[in-house]
This record gives sequence, C-alpha cells and structure tokens, in this order.
Amino acid sequence: MSYLLLLPFVVLLDAILGEFRRYHPLIGFGYLANKVEGYFNNNMISSGVFAWLVLILPLLLMTWFLESLFGWWFDVLMGYLAVGGKSLWQHTKQIQLALEDNNIELARQRVSWIVSRDTSELNEEEISKATLESLLENGSDAIFAALFWFAIAGSEGAVLYRLSNTLDAMWGYKNNKYLLFGRFSARVDDVLNWIPARLTALSYSLYGDFKTAWYCWHTQGIKWYSPNAGSVMAAGAGALGLKLGGVASYHGQLKPRLELGMGVSPKAKDISRAWRMIAYSVVSWCIVAVLLGLGASTKALFYLAP
Repeated sequence: MSYLLLLPFVVLLDAILGEFRRYHPLIGFGYLANKVEGYFNNNMISSGVFAWLVLILPLLLMTWFLESLFGWWFDVLMGYLAVGGKSLWQHTKQIQLALEDNNIELARQRVSWIVSRDTSELNEEEISKATLESLLENGSDAIFAALFWFAIAGSEGAVLYRLSNTLDAMWGYKNNKYLLFGRFSARVDDVLNWIPARLTALSYSLYGDFKTAWYCWHTQGIKWYSPNAGSVMAAGAGALGLKLGGVASYHGQLKPRLELGMGVSPKAKDISRAWRMIAYSVVSWCIVAVLLGLGASTKALFYLAP
C-alpha cells in the first residue's frame, strides 16, 4: 500500500492517542544516546559522525526488517510514534489556559518547558510570543517533517527523521562540548528539514494572509539564524497578522533577533488561532496525500492491466 494512503491513519492515531505518557521509545533512545555520547565525545567531528552512525544505522535496519515482517500496520505504528501533534497542542493549550486565567506565574512555568529562553520575568505578550514561536516551529519539526518523510519512505523515513531530529536536539548546540561533536547531527537535521520546512511555510501562507506571509517568509525568514525555523515562523506570523521575534533573553544575556511577521503583538487567544492553522494544514496534507496516492495506484493498475 502506498505510504501516501497511510498518512491519514498516522494523523488519526496521533489525534486519538497522543504520545505515550510512559515508556515512549524516544526516552529509551535518549538514554542510549547519552551513553554513546559519553563514550565517544572527544569534541571531534569524526567522533560525532561515528556516534550518529552507531545509533541510527542499527535501528534503521531493525525497522526495515520489522516492516518486511509485519507490513503496512507497522508503518502506521512507526509513523504515529514519530509524530507529536497532539502533545504539542496539549502543551501550548495549557499555557493559553494559564494566561486566560491571569495566572502569569503558572504560564511562565509552563512556557519554560517548551522554550530555552529565560521565562521568569516574561509578561503576557512575551509568553504568547514565545509560545507561538515554539508552536509554529515545532509544527514543522514535530508534525509536518515527520509526515513528509513517512510519505516518502514509510516507517524507515519516519524513524530516520525522528531519531536524527532527537540527536540534533541533544547534540546540536554551539558550545564547547558539542560544537564539533554535534555538528554532523545538526547538519543532517538541517538537510532533512529543508524541504518540509518550506512546504510548511507554504501551507501556513495558504491558510491566512498569503501576500504578507510570502513577503515575510522571503524577506525575514531567510535571514533568521536558522533558515528552516525562520521560514516557518515568518510565514506563520505573516499569515496570522502577528509580530514575533525580536530581542529575547537566553541564559541571562539579551540576544538580538530579527522581527518576524507583520501586524499586532500576540495575545493568548492567538495560540488557538495558530493551532487551527496547523490543524487545517495537516488536513490539507492528508487530502493531497490521498489524492496523490490514489492517482499513483490507479496509474500502476493501468500499466499492470493485461
């Protein structure tokens, strides 16, 4: 069965079940990655490449073997494990609820779980901005990129993407410990996200103010320190008519950042607006995937017909 036709089942399973609360395979993978890093990290690029291969290749081979045994339902299961849509919404919705209850301290605590910036002194607008930036960026990383690689290569594609993205999150820092060791992991994640990020930016643009979203994407997003993240955040902000980006505090130091989007400053209610944009885009992807899958299947049957 075409992986494209399986895409809606992956999305539906994630929408119903969400992430495992306990014993998620990525937790075990993270534990294993820490062990491998502790053994191989001598702050050299070559050791980072070798550690990446040691972790990824055996699991890819195992995935291929299990898929050959169990078939399409195993693909759906792996796709479901690679997508984190419901979890992303649950985390950001809790921040919105805290803001709507005027509980700034709780909102600060909850937003600190999904962003790396300092949150102890953020106001409502800054909390909303941080949440929206994370929601738009992770819409690409946690949902669309995983769906893209599943559509391309089934369970193997989903596993490759999710594990590579996890290693980038663990090792892709530009500090003394990971600058060289994590460089390969960061570059692999950049490559795997390049096409999905731009498809996500296009999806966001089609949802709202297309002209503004397109302008912000191609004038602001490409100048962001991460072009993949910048593209999706700029397009999403433009589509929603919001201003994101700007100066933020990280580890006690102010970091100058470009402004993204155009329009008004974000508020708590805009978190739901952004999620609706992501949800509609996911539905659109599923419809396109099914149409392409049916078209490919019909064409194959035509050529196979006697």
